[in-house]
Amino acid sequence: MKKWFQKTLIVAVAFLTLGAISPNHHLWTSFQDKDSAKHSEQPPKNDNYPFELADPYFYDQYEEQPSLVDESLIASAKELSYMKFGTKIGPVIATEFDEVIFPKIEEAIHVTLESSGDLHKRRLAITEKPAGDYAEKIFNVYDLADGKDLIRFHVRTEKRPQDGYFYNFHYHTADDAFVAHHSIGDIYWSKNTPPKWLS
Repeated sequence: MKKWFQKTLIVAVAFLTLGAISPNHHLWTSFQDKDSAKHSEQPPKNDNYPFELADPYFYDQYEEQPSLVDESLIASAKELSYMKFGTKIGPVIATEFDEVIFPKIEEAIHVTLESSGDLHKRRLAITEKPAGDYAEKIFNVYDLADGKDLIRFHVRTEKRPQDGYFYNFHYHTADDAFVAHHSIGDIYWSKNTPPKWLS
Protein backbone atom coordinates (compact mmCIF):
# COMPACT_ATOMS: atom_id res chain seq x y z
CA MET A 1 0.00 0.00 0.00
CA LYS A 2 1.29 3.49 -0.78
CA LYS A 3 3.01 5.09 2.20
CA TRP A 4 1.16 8.42 1.89
CA PHE A 5 -2.21 6.64 1.83
CA GLN A 6 -1.30 4.52 4.87
CA LYS A 7 -0.19 7.58 6.85
CA THR A 8 -3.34 9.50 5.89
CA LEU A 9 -5.51 6.54 6.92
CA ILE A 10 -3.74 6.26 10.29
CA VAL A 11 -4.19 9.97 11.04
CA ALA A 12 -7.86 9.90 9.95
CA VAL A 13 -8.72 6.87 12.08
CA ALA A 14 -6.89 8.26 15.11
CA PHE A 15 -8.73 11.57 14.71
CA LEU A 16 -12.17 10.00 14.17
CA THR A 17 -11.87 7.59 17.10
CA LEU A 18 -10.40 10.28 19.36
CA GLY A 19 -7.24 8.24 19.81
CA ALA A 20 -8.97 4.97 20.79
CA ILE A 21 -7.11 3.24 17.96
CA SER A 22 -3.55 4.46 18.14
CA PRO A 23 -0.88 4.18 15.42
CA ASN A 24 0.77 1.45 17.52
CA HIS A 25 -2.33 -0.74 17.31
CA HIS A 26 -1.82 -4.25 15.86
CA LEU A 27 -4.32 -3.41 13.09
CA TRP A 28 -1.70 -1.30 11.31
CA THR A 29 0.85 -4.10 11.09
CA SER A 30 -1.34 -5.80 8.50
CA PHE A 31 -0.90 -2.76 6.22
CA GLN A 32 2.90 -2.91 6.30
CA ASP A 33 4.80 -4.37 3.39
CA LYS A 34 5.74 -8.02 3.78
CA ASP A 35 9.41 -7.27 3.20
CA SER A 36 9.41 -4.45 5.77
CA ALA A 37 11.92 -4.85 8.58
CA LYS A 38 9.17 -4.27 11.17
CA HIS A 39 6.84 -6.93 9.78
CA SER A 40 8.00 -10.51 9.78
CA GLU A 41 5.81 -13.59 9.73
CA GLN A 42 8.38 -15.87 11.34
CA PRO A 43 11.11 -15.18 13.84
CA PRO A 44 14.65 -15.78 12.69
CA LYS A 45 15.34 -19.49 12.68
CA ASN A 46 17.65 -20.79 15.37
CA ASP A 47 17.47 -24.45 16.26
CA ASN A 48 19.63 -24.15 19.36
CA TYR A 49 17.51 -23.30 22.40
CA PRO A 50 19.25 -25.06 25.27
CA PHE A 51 17.38 -24.97 28.57
CA GLU A 52 16.97 -27.08 31.65
CA LEU A 53 14.52 -27.06 34.54
CA ALA A 54 17.28 -25.60 36.66
CA ASP A 55 17.46 -22.63 34.29
CA PRO A 56 16.86 -19.31 36.15
CA TYR A 57 14.17 -18.45 33.59
CA PHE A 58 11.83 -20.97 35.18
CA TYR A 59 12.52 -19.78 38.71
CA ASP A 60 11.89 -16.17 37.74
CA GLN A 61 8.52 -17.07 36.25
CA TYR A 62 7.30 -18.59 39.50
CA GLU A 63 8.89 -16.10 41.84
CA GLU A 64 7.46 -13.10 40.00
CA GLN A 65 3.88 -14.32 39.77
CA PRO A 66 1.54 -11.67 41.13
CA SER A 67 -0.08 -12.47 44.42
CA LEU A 68 -3.79 -13.16 44.40
CA VAL A 69 -4.17 -11.05 47.52
CA ASP A 70 -4.60 -7.35 46.80
CA GLU A 71 -1.85 -5.22 48.35
CA SER A 72 -4.40 -2.58 49.39
CA LEU A 73 -5.90 -5.25 51.66
CA ILE A 74 -2.52 -5.67 53.35
CA ALA A 75 -2.10 -1.89 53.70
CA SER A 76 -5.57 -1.63 55.27
CA ALA A 77 -4.69 -4.44 57.69
CA LYS A 78 -1.68 -2.50 58.95
CA GLU A 79 -3.66 0.73 59.20
CA LEU A 80 -6.43 -0.97 61.21
CA SER A 81 -3.86 -2.54 63.53
CA TYR A 82 -2.42 0.87 64.38
CA MET A 83 -5.91 2.28 64.76
CA LYS A 84 -6.61 -0.40 67.39
CA PHE A 85 -3.35 0.32 69.23
CA GLY A 86 -4.20 4.01 69.53
CA THR A 87 -1.73 6.68 70.58
CA LYS A 88 -0.85 5.12 73.94
CA ILE A 89 -0.03 1.55 72.91
CA GLY A 90 1.07 2.10 69.29
CA PRO A 91 4.33 3.99 69.86
CA VAL A 92 5.47 1.51 72.53
CA ILE A 93 5.00 -1.69 70.48
CA ALA A 94 5.36 -0.30 66.93
CA THR A 95 8.90 -1.51 66.22
CA GLU A 96 8.34 -5.08 67.38
CA PHE A 97 4.95 -5.19 65.67
CA ASP A 98 6.43 -4.04 62.33
CA GLU A 99 9.44 -6.34 62.47
CA VAL A 100 8.01 -9.53 64.00
CA ILE A 101 4.21 -9.63 64.14
CA PHE A 102 2.99 -7.91 60.97
CA PRO A 103 5.08 -10.01 58.53
CA LYS A 104 3.44 -13.09 60.11
CA ILE A 105 -0.01 -11.49 59.79
CA GLU A 106 0.68 -10.79 56.12
CA GLU A 107 1.90 -14.35 55.58
CA ALA A 108 -1.20 -15.75 57.32
CA ILE A 109 -3.45 -13.68 55.05
CA HIS A 110 -1.66 -14.89 51.92
CA VAL A 111 -1.53 -18.55 52.93
CA THR A 112 -5.13 -18.71 54.17
CA LEU A 113 -6.70 -16.89 51.25
CA GLU A 114 -4.56 -18.44 48.52
CA SER A 115 -5.37 -21.92 49.80
CA SER A 116 -8.98 -21.14 48.94
CA GLY A 117 -9.45 -22.57 45.45
CA ASP A 118 -11.83 -19.93 44.11
CA LEU A 119 -10.04 -16.86 45.45
CA HIS A 120 -9.81 -15.30 41.97
CA LYS A 121 -13.64 -15.20 41.83
CA ARG A 122 -14.05 -13.49 45.20
CA ARG A 123 -14.25 -9.84 46.04
CA LEU A 124 -12.50 -9.48 49.38
CA ALA A 125 -12.93 -6.71 51.91
CA ILE A 126 -11.66 -5.90 55.38
CA THR A 127 -13.71 -4.69 58.34
CA GLU A 128 -13.50 -0.97 58.91
CA LYS A 129 -13.31 -0.60 62.70
CA PRO A 130 -11.34 -2.58 65.29
CA ALA A 131 -12.87 -3.29 68.71
CA GLY A 132 -12.04 -1.00 71.60
CA ASP A 133 -11.95 -1.39 75.39
CA TYR A 134 -10.30 -4.79 76.08
CA ALA A 135 -12.00 -6.68 73.20
CA GLU A 136 -9.75 -8.81 70.99
CA LYS A 137 -10.84 -8.03 67.41
CA ILE A 138 -8.34 -6.20 65.19
CA PHE A 139 -9.92 -6.87 61.79
CA ASN A 140 -11.67 -9.55 59.73
CA VAL A 141 -11.21 -10.35 56.05
CA TYR A 142 -14.51 -11.31 54.45
CA ASP A 143 -16.15 -12.08 51.11
CA LEU A 144 -18.27 -9.17 49.86
CA ALA A 145 -20.64 -11.47 47.95
CA ASP A 146 -21.95 -13.42 50.94
CA GLY A 147 -20.63 -11.24 53.79
CA LYS A 148 -19.00 -14.22 55.51
CA ASP A 149 -15.69 -13.90 57.32
CA LEU A 150 -12.74 -15.88 55.93
CA ILE A 151 -10.13 -14.99 58.54
CA ARG A 152 -10.26 -13.08 61.84
CA PHE A 153 -7.27 -11.42 63.50
CA HIS A 154 -7.27 -10.80 67.26
CA VAL A 155 -4.97 -9.56 69.98
CA ARG A 156 -5.55 -10.64 73.57
CA THR A 157 -4.11 -8.95 76.65
CA GLU A 158 -2.66 -11.63 78.94
CA LYS A 159 -1.41 -11.19 82.49
CA ARG A 160 1.29 -13.72 83.31
CA PRO A 161 2.22 -14.10 86.97
CA GLN A 162 5.67 -12.74 87.80
CA ASP A 163 6.19 -11.58 84.17
CA GLY A 164 3.58 -8.89 83.62
CA TYR A 165 1.31 -8.13 80.65
CA PHE A 166 1.73 -9.46 77.12
CA TYR A 167 -0.18 -8.92 73.89
CA ASN A 168 -0.92 -12.26 72.24
CA PHE A 169 -1.59 -11.90 68.49
CA HIS A 170 -3.51 -14.76 66.86
CA TYR A 171 -6.05 -15.54 64.15
CA HIS A 172 -8.98 -17.84 63.40
CA THR A 173 -10.09 -19.18 60.00
CA ALA A 174 -13.41 -20.23 58.49
CA ASP A 175 -11.95 -23.66 57.65
CA ASP A 176 -12.61 -24.89 61.20
CA ALA A 177 -15.53 -22.54 62.00
CA PHE A 178 -13.12 -20.15 63.82
CA VAL A 179 -12.49 -22.64 66.64
CA ALA A 180 -8.72 -23.20 66.37
CA HIS A 181 -6.40 -20.58 67.80
CA HIS A 182 -3.46 -19.92 65.39
CA SER A 183 -0.78 -18.06 67.33
CA ILE A 184 1.24 -15.35 65.58
CA GLY A 185 3.37 -14.11 68.47
CA ASP A 186 3.56 -12.11 71.70
CA ILE A 187 4.73 -8.61 72.54
CA TYR A 188 5.63 -7.70 76.11
CA TRP A 189 3.95 -4.58 77.54
CA SER A 190 5.14 -4.17 81.15
CA LYS A 191 4.10 -5.12 84.69
CA ASN A 192 1.67 -2.20 84.74
CA THR A 193 -1.90 -2.56 83.50
CA PRO A 194 -2.03 -1.57 79.82
CA PRO A 195 -4.43 1.11 78.56
CA LYS A 196 -7.62 0.21 76.69
CA TRP A 197 -7.53 -0.28 72.92
CA LEU A 198 -8.26 2.74 70.70
CA SER A 199 -7.14 5.10 73.50
